[in-house]
This record gives sequence, C-alpha cells and structure tokens, in this order.
Amino acid sequence: MRKSFYQYLQAIKGPSHKDQEQIFATNASHDIQFPKHSEDYHELSSYLEMNADYLPSMDIFDQVWEKYLENNK
Repeated sequence: MRKSFYQYLQAIKGPSHKDQEQIFATNASHDIQFPKHSEDYHELSSYLEMNADYLPSMDIFDQVWEKYLENNK
C-alpha cells in the first residue's frame, strides 16, 4: 500500500532536528491544514508555496519528495 506524503513525513520527523528535512517534517506535522492524504506533487507544492511559512526553501520539499518517491516504489 502506498503511503501519502504526510505519512512519509511522519516517519522522518524527529526530536533531534538534525537537518532541514527533519525540521520540515516536524513543522508539517503541526500544520493542521496540511493535505494529509495527498500523493500529488503539484497539490503539495502549491499548498506549501501559498501556506507554509515554516519552509524556508522549496528545495527542501523537492529533496524530501525525491526520497518519498524512492521509498514508495
């Protein structure tokens, strides 16, 4: 069964905040409006561009997205 992007983020978040990807995942987990069931790049990137002040660069999202795709093959 394929995981949503949000489910993937939940797996990589952590209390240590050792990198930007973990920080992004943790912040997304606190975002009550995050599209939790989405697997669509365009829906997620549009949401983050318009609503996520906790993401300093969309490059971070792109990096995590690539890892998400690799893990969901």
